[in-house]
Amino acid sequence: MNSLSLDSDLWCRRFHPSPTATRRLVCFPHAGGSASFYFPVSAALCGPVDLLAVQYPGRQDRRKEAGVQDLHRMADDVSEALRRWDDLPLTLFGHSMGALVAFEVARRIERAGGRIDHLFVSGRRGPSVDRPEHAPLDDEDIVAEAKAMGGTDARFLEDEELLGMVLPALRGDYQALGAYRADRDAAVTCPVTAVVGDQDPWTPVPEAGHWRDRTTGAFDLKVFPGGHFYLSSRADEVTGMLRDHLAGTLRT
Repeated sequence: MNSLSLDSDLWCRRFHPSPTATRRLVCFPHAGGSASFYFPVSAALCGPVDLLAVQYPGRQDRRKEAGVQDLHRMADDVSEALRRWDDLPLTLFGHSMGALVAFEVARRIERAGGRIDHLFVSGRRGPSVDRPEHAPLDDEDIVAEAKAMGGTDARFLEDEELLGMVLPALRGDYQALGAYRADRDAAVTCPVTAVVGDQDPWTPVPEAGHWRDRTTGAFDLKVFPGGHFYLSSRADEVTGMLRDHLAGTLRT
């Protein structure tokens, strides 16, 4: 196992530990993404909020491990890992592929008797949308799609040596996405907010709205200007949304 700091474990990275935190936000990266994507969010929210960023296998300090094979199995592992972090109320935020992982983790935590305060699903259509997953056919297609989406540092996609470091994770993530199917009646009981960019070609706003079918609790849909990675171009606004939500939770 890789050497990790005392504030992390195999699955979670804790960039800014806060002894005064009263809420915990768990963030799930997109396909090809890593925990460090959420470092700026952690820095912005540290203090009242303790942020954990999930680190998928096959990237960064877990690069030597086999990549993502099955989103359901990964959700099993992450939900088990979060048992050590259940001393504070949990809010989950997942972007793109991470939205599906966060949803499945929330289901497992609730099924085990735990509580999720809120689930944010970002840049991903609701699982009830009956549309085949687009899976790039070869490495060239994978790189082209990653460039079009904009979530992977262009330096890694244009340099042959760096590309060799990120391509296995991207390949595995796309395969896992293509194989994923939600159970027909799968739903959570916690409130759900779907968040999407108004120009996202991969997640049209109406399809993001289908997340309302996956909760028996309250549902909200928030639309920001931008494409699939609106949360990078609108970072301050997205962080503000999370800060306002968590502050509101604290007052209740």
